[in-house]
Amino acid sequence: MTVKKSGSGGSLQVAWYDLPSERISDYLQWLHGSYLPEVLQHSGILWVAHYKLIKDDETVNRLSEFVGRPPELDSLPAGSEYALLIGAESPHVFFAHDYEAINDRDPETREMLRLRQGTRVAVCIEQDRVHGPEFETQDANGTPAPAIQLGHFRVRSVEEEFDLAKWYLNYRLPAIASMTGAVGARKFVTIAGWVKHVILYEFVSLDAHKTHFLGHESLAFKEGEWTNKVVTYAAHAPGSPGFGYRIWPEADSTENK
Repeated sequence: MTVKKSGSGGSLQVAWYDLPSERISDYLQWLHGSYLPEVLQHSGILWVAHYKLIKDDETVNRLSEFVGRPPELDSLPAGSEYALLIGAESPHVFFAHDYEAINDRDPETREMLRLRQGTRVAVCIEQDRVHGPEFETQDANGTPAPAIQLGHFRVRSVEEEFDLAKWYLNYRLPAIASMTGAVGARKFVTIAGWVKHVILYEFVSLDAHKTHFLGHESLAFKEGEWTNKVVTYAAHAPGSPGFGYRIWPEADSTENK
C-alpha cells in the first residue's frame, strides 16, 4: 500500500485520568450526555473521543514494564484509566478564555471535573500521519478509531530526538500504513505538557490491534532491533503506552472485540 502522509493537520488535547469507582456511572453519564456534546459545539473543535484504557493484555503490560521511565516518575500524576482526546483546528483553541469557561460554567461541571484523579494534560500539534488499509472506515471529521494504542513520552538527548524522528519516518509509520486492521497513525509533538511526544495508533477493533500490531511491537524486547533501542531511551509517562477502546462516541459492539 502507498504510504499517505500529511505534515499538516489539526491539534490535539489529551487528558489522562482515573475516577473514583463509586462515581464512575454519574461522571460518564454527565460527560457523555452533557459536557462533551457542548464541547463539540465550540468554535474550532473538530471532534471528541473518550477511551477506556485497559490492562488485560500480556504484551502491552510487559511493554509497560519494559519501556524507559523518567527519574521524576513518582512525582508525576499517574492517571491511566481513561483518555479524553479532543481535536481542534489550532492549539490556540484550547487556551482561549471562552473555551476554558466551559469548565467553569456551573456547579455540576465543577463538581464532576473535580472527580478526576491523577490528571495529566497535554496540548499537541500534528507532526505527521499515515493512513492504514482501513482508513476508509474513519469518520469524515477525523474522530479516532474504535481501538487505539496511545504513547506519550520524552527522550533524554538531542541525538535521541534525531534517531526517534528517523525511526518514525523510515520504520514505524510505514509499518502501520501496510498493517492489516490499521486505520492509521498520528504523531504529535506537544506545545504544553510534561511529555514532548504523543503517538496515536488506530485500529478497527481490539482484536485487530492484538492480532496484527502486538507481534510487531514485541520487537521491542529483542536486543539489536531498532525498536528495542527506541523504547529503551524513551522516558514514558505513567500508563504509557496505553491501550483501549472508544466509549464515546460509542463504537459498534463488534468493533471492541
